[in-house]
Amino acid sequence: MIPLRDVIPSRTHPGVTISLIAVNVLVYLFQAMLSERTAEAFVNTFAMVPAHFSLVDVFTSMFVHAGVAHLAGNLLFLWIFGDNVEDRLGHGRFAVFYLICGFVAAFAQTALNPDSLIPMVGASGAIAGVMGAYLVLYPHSRVLMLFPFPPIVFELPAVFFLGFWFVMQFLSGISTLPVFQAGNLSGGVAFWAHVAGFACGLALVIPMRRRERMDVDWWDTRTS
Repeated sequence: MIPLRDVIPSRTHPGVTISLIAVNVLVYLFQAMLSERTAEAFVNTFAMVPAHFSLVDVFTSMFVHAGVAHLAGNLLFLWIFGDNVEDRLGHGRFAVFYLICGFVAAFAQTALNPDSLIPMVGASGAIAGVMGAYLVLYPHSRVLMLFPFPPIVFELPAVFFLGFWFVMQFLSGISTLPVFQAGNLSGGVAFWAHVAGFACGLALVIPMRRRERMDVDWWDTRTS
């Protein structure tokens, strides 16, 4: 199933969300123009490697992606959920919130595998935080989904979609623990970054909401 959009209109221009999408796309386009060898060096330079943890690398790694599918999937989720969260937090707070979630996600993945030499790239930890925030702010929202074969479009409660996504990330993370991997945590998706980013979003969104928007469900407002 592929999420297409949510049902909540954005009441303010999502400038930060659009800017984040644009920066990620521009970085990937630049990366795609490099030779294969140079592109590999580019990723290794700006990725976050747990064994050589660096705050600068955590930041730069959020804007580097491993391929078109990786980029498109992340940015689709950011576009669907980011504008509404930005509505409720405000532009500046949303930018700070996004970065905090990304850093927490990287810290968590590093803590679970501190000796890993595998480069970590992608915005999914920060975007997971946005998804966690959306779940808190809009638990009664719905997400328009596409089932590709045969093509069927239908609505799914956001709480079900986001809850299922989180549970899958958590269970996948459990499967990478040493007790299940004979001590080998190498390779694959950074599931614990997703789990930690989502949890960070759940915890931070209420204290970071703008006061004047705390009790207003804008998407459910009716005008006469």
